[in-house]
Amino acid sequence: MSHRPYRDIQRRKSRQIFVGDVPVGGDAPISVQSMTNTITGDVKATSAQIRALELAGADMVRVSCPDEEATRALKTIVDEARVPIIADIHFHYKRAIEAARAGAACLRINPGNIGSRDRVREVVQAARDHGCSIRIGVNAGSLERNLLEKYGEPCPAAMVESALYHAAILEEHDFREYKISVKASDVFLAVAAYQELAIAGDFPLHLGITEAGGLMSGTVKSSIGLGSLLWAGIGDTIRVSLSADPVEEIRVGYEILKALGLRHRGVNIISCPSCARQGFDVVKTVAELERRLAHIAAPITLSIMGCVVNGPGEARETDIGFTGGGAGSGMVYVAGAPDHKLENGRLIEHIVELVEAKAAAMQDAGTHSKVTADAPE
Repeated sequence: MSHRPYRDIQRRKSRQIFVGDVPVGGDAPISVQSMTNTITGDVKATSAQIRALELAGADMVRVSCPDEEATRALKTIVDEARVPIIADIHFHYKRAIEAARAGAACLRINPGNIGSRDRVREVVQAARDHGCSIRIGVNAGSLERNLLEKYGEPCPAAMVESALYHAAILEEHDFREYKISVKASDVFLAVAAYQELAIAGDFPLHLGITEAGGLMSGTVKSSIGLGSLLWAGIGDTIRVSLSADPVEEIRVGYEILKALGLRHRGVNIISCPSCARQGFDVVKTVAELERRLAHIAAPITLSIMGCVVNGPGEARETDIGFTGGGAGSGMVYVAGAPDHKLENGRLIEHIVELVEAKAAAMQDAGTHSKVTADAPE
């Protein structure tokens, strides 16, 4: 029990499955994933994008497999990747079988779209034979016609009914290594659907606000939707869907989890919005520090405050802090205590040195095994 009980989040109890070697559900950390937007058949471009996502901290990466060219390329892509690869299959059951044989760790499918029960059986057998898990992906924008006729429009009940119908198909084949998502671009619809689904079974849940929009609007929508669910203890893996560089999806995903105390990867910067009291340019300083410290994976808290009104109080709660005091200098805090004065002109370089040294010390002490973002946490 935390000494600050108002921060405690009681996670929903779900059974645990594996996506490759990454546990999903149970007491496993909430994993963060994204999806490539390259042509999968272009192995060089796709592998390069996967590597960028790995460096950003992705726990797993999804790639689209719409045709045979994509599944042919998949084996090389899987072999070159350092994280599990999820193959996105929508309609053709043969692509799912090919992807499983190529080494995909998970198949994202909609069993109802695969076709006959014999085809579903073949897909399940391929997944079982090759150690694949499956994600049932329900989307408000592609609900079955019979459900739209029954409910009149996409709604939480329709999405949950679709998800449970598809889950039943897998259960009939004695396959339980699956997770479910019920995504919508409407925050209210997605949250309500996940809330209903969360009490319908013990399967792990993959969270997402689909088609959320660009970097700014999509981040806001995803933070509200995913944050609401995660705060309620719902969710085992997440993807932030943005019309932006996929690397931004990983960054935003971790920021959401860090804000809720659910994952701690990278430098968490606490900074003031700046005002006339600031003793240095806070906005430019924080932007530059975010850029310079992006390679750090160790969970370090850093406060950058413009003046002494709230600065000392914030600095006492962080690993490293700087509080502007005017007259061209400020106070550096280490482990919550005032440590030494620093000229504003040396602020960025000195703080980067302190953070990198802290990260190295944490690695040497065994408190964090990955100082840089060369691999996901």
